[in-house]
Amino acid sequence: MSGTPSPRRGAAIPRRRAVAMLLAGGAVPLAGAPPRRARAQAAADYPSRPVRLVVPFAPGGPTDVMGRVVANGLGAALGQPVVVENRAGGGGNVGVAHVARQPPDGHTLLVASTGFVVNASLFRNPGYDPVRDFAPITELGASPNVILAHPASGIRTIGELVARAKATPEKLNLANPGLGSTPHLTAELLQIRAGVAFVQIPHHSAALAIQSLLGGTTPVGVTALPPAHPHIRSGALRALAVTGEQRWPDLPEVPTMLELGYPGFVSETFQGLFAPAGTPAPVIERLARAAVAALNEPATRARLQAAGFGIRAAGPAGLAARVAREVPMWRELIRQAGIPTEG
Repeated sequence: MSGTPSPRRGAAIPRRRAVAMLLAGGAVPLAGAPPRRARAQAAADYPSRPVRLVVPFAPGGPTDVMGRVVANGLGAALGQPVVVENRAGGGGNVGVAHVARQPPDGHTLLVASTGFVVNASLFRNPGYDPVRDFAPITELGASPNVILAHPASGIRTIGELVARAKATPEKLNLANPGLGSTPHLTAELLQIRAGVAFVQIPHHSAALAIQSLLGGTTPVGVTALPPAHPHIRSGALRALAVTGEQRWPDLPEVPTMLELGYPGFVSETFQGLFAPAGTPAPVIERLARAAVAALNEPATRARLQAAGFGIRAAGPAGLAARVAREVPMWRELIRQAGIPTEG
């Protein structure tokens, strides 16, 4: 009785046997995979030229601010310039899709915000897949959203905001930083939970939404905390509530939506650092270490927290977990709010 013949050198391993080897912890040769030594050498040589850090929004917003802070830290750690490139358009899709198409060598990176996970459900074809097309490096920061009113509006609390909206259904204008942004979706959630209807006024950036509020063009609005923070501290805008799990440290007088009787009403705008899928693991690990170290530098941490950013430097696993959690979460809210799919 003859034994099972060994596969010839270079012959393909049958799929069933390959799976069995994988489950048993055996190595399965990958066609075309570079040798381990070559991958290690590529990582050791990285970066060989300046690194582009794409921000898919206009300058001045929270993602741009975070991108520039991270660029400084990465440049110092990598020994190469890290240049921020703003590629705005399509609610962030233009810049994100651009990075998805770049060579996976670590020389083009993406700083994305929560729109990265929202747009997968908001657009029929955003031009990218948030899981398939990207390798997570690290979450950078996360900020609660803040519900705002201009002092001249006379609205001082969430209760007064809800009462005004009920008294003037579909007439109270509310500014947000753009369709599909977490502030926009936070306002949608408030409408659902409070049984009110605003007239949502989307803008192309958080900076423009803030300008609309400061100028009195819109009496109320929702933005991420960082762009609103200095105007709250100065008294130019009134914060009615934040949407974090806890009150913000230097705004102790501003309640959370949880405290105001809205269970589970937590929403954040986060920023994450990504590379195109297929970027070598040693490069991802080096970038993660450098970014986490930069964010944990005491002066940087203090500056970001004072501007309204909570640091979330948890490495690739932490960012991957957030993406996996938030894609279905925002998809369900978009469904409940009846927001039509774009494009």
